[in-house]
Amino acid sequence: MAFTFSAGSLVKARGREWVVLPESEPDLLVLRPLGGSDDDIAAVFPFEPVEEARFAPPEPTDLGDQRAAGLLRTALRVGFRSGAGPFRSLAGIAVEPRAYQLVPLLMALRQRTVRMLISDDVGIGKTIEAGLIASEMLAQGEASGLAVLCSPALAEQWQQELRGKFGIDAELVLASTVSRLERGLDLGQSLFDKYPNVIVSTDFIKSPRHRDDFVRHCPDLVIVDEAHTCVAADDTSTSAQSQLRYELLRRVAEDAERHLLLVTATPHSGKESAFRNLLGLVKPELAHVNLESEAGRKLLAQHFVARKRADVRQYLTKEDGLADDSLAERTAFPSDRFFKDETYKLSPEYRALLDDAIAYASERVEEAGGQGRREARIAWWSAIALLRSLVSSPRAAAQTLTTRSAAAIAASAEEADKLGAPLNSDAADSDAMEGMDVAPGAETTAGSPLAELAELASQLEGPEKDLKLKALIKHLKALLADGYNPIVFCRYIPTAKYLAEHLANDPETKKRGPLGAKTVVKAVTGELSPQQRIERIEELATEAGEDAAARRVLIATDCLSEGVNLQHYFDAVVHYDLAWNPTRHDQREGRVDRYGQRRDDVRVITLYGDDNGIDGKVLEVLIKKHRQIKKDLGISVSVPDELSTGVTDAIVEWLLMRGRENEDALFSADAFKVSTAKLDSDWNSAAERERTSRSRFAQRSIHPQEVAREVASIREALGGAGEIRTFVRESLGALGAVLRGADGGGRESGDFTAQVGGTPAGLRDALAPVVGAEVVEKDREIPFRSDPAVARGEAALVRTDPVVGALASHVLNAALDTQAEGARPARRCGVITTDAVTTRTTLLLVRYRFHLTLPSRSGERQLVAEDARLVAFEGAPRSAVWLPPERAVGLLDATASGNTDPHFGERTMTRILDQLPDVNDHLETYGDELAAELDAAHRRVRAASGEIVRGLSVTAQKPADILGAYVYLPATASVPAGVSA
Repeated sequence: MAFTFSAGSLVKARGREWVVLPESEPDLLVLRPLGGSDDDIAAVFPFEPVEEARFAPPEPTDLGDQRAAGLLRTALRVGFRSGAGPFRSLAGIAVEPRAYQLVPLLMALRQRTVRMLISDDVGIGKTIEAGLIASEMLAQGEASGLAVLCSPALAEQWQQELRGKFGIDAELVLASTVSRLERGLDLGQSLFDKYPNVIVSTDFIKSPRHRDDFVRHCPDLVIVDEAHTCVAADDTSTSAQSQLRYELLRRVAEDAERHLLLVTATPHSGKESAFRNLLGLVKPELAHVNLESEAGRKLLAQHFVARKRADVRQYLTKEDGLADDSLAERTAFPSDRFFKDETYKLSPEYRALLDDAIAYASERVEEAGGQGRREARIAWWSAIALLRSLVSSPRAAAQTLTTRSAAAIAASAEEADKLGAPLNSDAADSDAMEGMDVAPGAETTAGSPLAELAELASQLEGPEKDLKLKALIKHLKALLADGYNPIVFCRYIPTAKYLAEHLANDPETKKRGPLGAKTVVKAVTGELSPQQRIERIEELATEAGEDAAARRVLIATDCLSEGVNLQHYFDAVVHYDLAWNPTRHDQREGRVDRYGQRRDDVRVITLYGDDNGIDGKVLEVLIKKHRQIKKDLGISVSVPDELSTGVTDAIVEWLLMRGRENEDALFSADAFKVSTAKLDSDWNSAAERERTSRSRFAQRSIHPQEVAREVASIREALGGAGEIRTFVRESLGALGAVLRGADGGGRESGDFTAQVGGTPAGLRDALAPVVGAEVVEKDREIPFRSDPAVARGEAALVRTDPVVGALASHVLNAALDTQAEGARPARRCGVITTDAVTTRTTLLLVRYRFHLTLPSRSGERQLVAEDARLVAFEGAPRSAVWLPPERAVGLLDATASGNTDPHFGERTMTRILDQLPDVNDHLETYGDELAAELDAAHRRVRAASGEIVRGLSVTAQKPADILGAYVYLPATASVPAGVSA
């Protein structure tokens, strides 16, 4: 027997209620549970019993209090996973985006083929912005697959972000995984055909052998992370790796139908031509258009978004042109970085070792200079390796002194530079960070005296003779005493291990470290895989536990300086080793100074040697200049690598030729003056270009008023932060949880904690998989935060948080089941005596279902979506005087001014429910009005792309479901017999 149910119908099967989806056929019903998500979709065949479901009316005997309507409404809306508005994905993702993060999404939806360069400042949330666009395009059918191109070190983080926040499962395509994935392919099948969503190592896929297959079978949506590393300026020698990356992206971008999102916080890198090459990937004409002209700026504005923190810290306010601050949003970025430069002096023994090493390196460089360019370059890189490792730590020095220089095998001077530069410099856009934290070698010839120097270095370990370590311990103690949890960044793996050994407590030997018994110290270096690094950090957080006195110290190399988010666990940075490119310092600090950091002031301590001949000059010329430019502009401006290298080369050359004793004369040396003058000139020019471009190309394609309109619409359909906070507090309180106010850990008001050990078993069972069974069983506090960016073990007061979702599901199910055991905070009926009304007023909670036809590039999609609305009328249903929507919502805040006799309430409720069929015509008309509003909203959001809105339609499924009915009685009316005032 064929099915005859239309899409959007409510049916009953398998003991529960379902919504019929448009994909259904006469011999197959495709169903989604009422209020459920797409993950719960099921197929039903004709031999299974299916009947039309009639939504049961509320029972007049099941009366709730003044909170019942609001709690039921919020519980219902939190459960929506298929909103009817123009943003198809927002109801189903596990993150609540900030209002400013919707701007790139609105820009993207106005393009038929999405081409975007997202260049918001570090820590604003570019990954979220790219993820929003990707999830929306996949949900709408505008894209059928996704590829993220990124560094292998960030691949697993991207995978976790897409899966955890956006519900997108993506396979990792890395050098370490490709063999396993290829074993599961059919004959002639491409990896990229089998797996529609992939996260791909850019450096793995860029080689011609893999690139061609990727380009042929590339998904129709590509996100490129750290896109600036894939292009180079026209006037600099481009590395072979950058050329391969650029060729890969050029071929991907050639397909005019492919969606492309380029993501980078540094689109300029100090070079205008590099910026132009990047823009050319977005849209070829942008590579050459006159950006000084109005037409050029308008064209760029459609595809380019670049904002500083100051632009979005306060958003949707009257200063943005809005009428009031009702939608204003404050994003809790740290307000400042507190910099402190701390010096140390070498011990006599360490100073003697450094002088011997400088003398040896100087002699070796001078000798090699007479042997040819190849020998000279090998000796140069060996000298730099020797000096940098000695300045880092005795452990790094000993390893460098006994390790053969990578450049020693070079057959030419050019090859020596290619082998020596990556390990010895700190280029801001190194081809790959992986493997760059190993200690470089300095040995170039057999029988050199370096072994003797290595033995001397190994004898200098420990704070007595290594005064740099002693200074670190002092400054770490001060940070820990002030409640900070710092990250200590080192240049080399041996240094990181050395610090961890001397700082950590050893439980096996019972040796106590210098930082206290409750301080947990761990090291993360490039010896660990990206996944192992995250696991090590999680171990550190777990060991430190929830004890307020416990502290965390992470020792890390620059394998963690890019992309990894550490703001939930750490709030200070110590630069133990100075980077020779200040951009690297900014990258390190950006791991903790970003959205979600609860500290208002992030502390940064820079350790530098006062008498080692190198650190002071690097700090003065490079680091402090970079800080000043960032302070002036509000964003970081990269120093071109060749300029910073020119300065550091001049410092090293002076040191080798004249030693440490004459270092003060360096600033007056001609070579140093030339290199620093060139640096200042070019860097200032880059800063001025950045200042001008940020002003000229400020995001103006989407006005804040347009964002405000969509934010208001989203909050009306899905609920806002204030509603969620009220719901969680009132529901948990009614269910028997123990609530405590703000615990002092957050800057936002409204934070609280809850212990759920005394709540009904059904809620405890629902929360256990989300917060952890141990938290529930041992009745530990669950922190609830107003800030959506929460740490592990905390819950965000947003509708998409899994803890909020579990609570809402329990409240909704208990409200619908009058036989449920335990407390039931929400009810489907209520009679409230209140001063908020002057005549009897009835509030209805109505669930609407809408049938949407959404055209896309891949054809029309038929969808069913839900919405919940409050409507209210005065008087009897037959002669109802309908109130405007804002007054209906306002009834949720009405408070009872007296007790209502239960028998009187039941009789009143019975009469109202019996007469509700009289309001059906109005509810259907209102449903048609909502459908028209939704149709207009879809067309408005896609206004700039006519093709996308042709054929769009939204219709209301009838009848609507009356989920709840609540009667408000005026307190001044005569009180019936038996009613207590």
